[in-house]
Amino acid sequence: MEPALSHYGNEMSRLTGVRAIMKDINEALRAGAGKDLINLSAGNPLILPEVEQLWRDCTADLLASPEYGEVVCRYGASQGYQPFVEAVVNDFNQRYGLTLSDRNILITPGSQSLYFYAANAFGGYTRSGTLKKIVLPLSPDYTGYGGVTLTPEALVAYKPFLDIDAPAHRFKYRPDFSQLEIDESTGAVLFSRPCNPTGNVLTDEEVKKIAELAAPYDIPVFIDSAYAPPFPALNFTDMAPLFGGNIIHCMSLSKAGLPGERIGIAIGDEQVIQVLECFQTNMCIHSPRYGQAIAARAIRSGALADIAVNVIRPFYQKKINIIEHTLDQAMPRDLPWFLHRGEGAIFTWLWLKDLPITDWELYQQLKQVSVIVVPGSSFFPGLRENWEHTHQCIRISLTAGDQEIETGMKRLAEVVKLVYQRSVVTGR
Repeated sequence: MEPALSHYGNEMSRLTGVRAIMKDINEALRAGAGKDLINLSAGNPLILPEVEQLWRDCTADLLASPEYGEVVCRYGASQGYQPFVEAVVNDFNQRYGLTLSDRNILITPGSQSLYFYAANAFGGYTRSGTLKKIVLPLSPDYTGYGGVTLTPEALVAYKPFLDIDAPAHRFKYRPDFSQLEIDESTGAVLFSRPCNPTGNVLTDEEVKKIAELAAPYDIPVFIDSAYAPPFPALNFTDMAPLFGGNIIHCMSLSKAGLPGERIGIAIGDEQVIQVLECFQTNMCIHSPRYGQAIAARAIRSGALADIAVNVIRPFYQKKINIIEHTLDQAMPRDLPWFLHRGEGAIFTWLWLKDLPITDWELYQQLKQVSVIVVPGSSFFPGLRENWEHTHQCIRISLTAGDQEIETGMKRLAEVVKLVYQRSVVTGR
């Protein structure tokens, strides 16, 4: 059967970004089953024993309580499960000295759905036919942003400034404010901090400047804080969440051990939250309540924030240290390779300047030595400019064993050396 799809049906049935190459990655993983295959492509967090035990304990407490029936057997408010909303309000008010009320909170089925609501509530065509843009101020950024809008032409990303430390073979993306345009044609601004795929953390000053550019036009600035403190606290450099004004702080509990429960949290201006809540009511009535009920227990007790800082963060920080040390040892000093500063998230990002082949071809060659990464060109949604840099990068996941990561980086270094050597021989 081949049903006729609407315009929106065609858009939403299209795979974007990493999802468009997952078929190839999955086939490679199946073909390599039982072999010495090192999977450095996954965005799925590892199951850490202490984290799993926390959720088991919270589940047991819920099952033993009279609250269970209310949670599982009844519909709830579109805003979210009230005890969970209250737990978030109380924790953030105490932790950050805020004055939030429950009207500043919305619980969504994962943060991806939150960005879908935002992109289509504030971006796209107005009643008068004007196009309101969704601005990504720093490219590359999360590949999932490429699929959140029903109006693809509304998504606009901007090239960054490259802050390069050549002797150390490190670099960092920074917003290029000389190019960034936020004006009356902008509907919303969106970016991740820490960033998937690069691990970049925008500074407080950079975030405040972006928010200040948007404020005169009453433009909401959505900060995707899926890796930020207080949980999962996957920041490896000092940073603090920013609140207030036109900033909407957006969280997820996926990297805190609950990806299967799909819990997103939006914290911000009451009017913006109300728009998003209405969108959610029409979409799915409300978010699942089971995950919210156990998360409320983990937040109220302080256990979630404690595990984030003392278990989750050091676990992944050790892995970024292994990657940095191994590449520093294995990669030739005379080649133009640059690793992004490891400031957070569960990935690292490698830029191979003047790469003689494309990122997709490098991905294929790495598969031949049983190393799976993700081609970097998947992470530039909304970028209109033809920029060769987009085909010179790869994303490397930290979700593998320590020895696997070390071995994988050594194999990667050998492949990269051969690629550059061949280009010298062939003159390519």
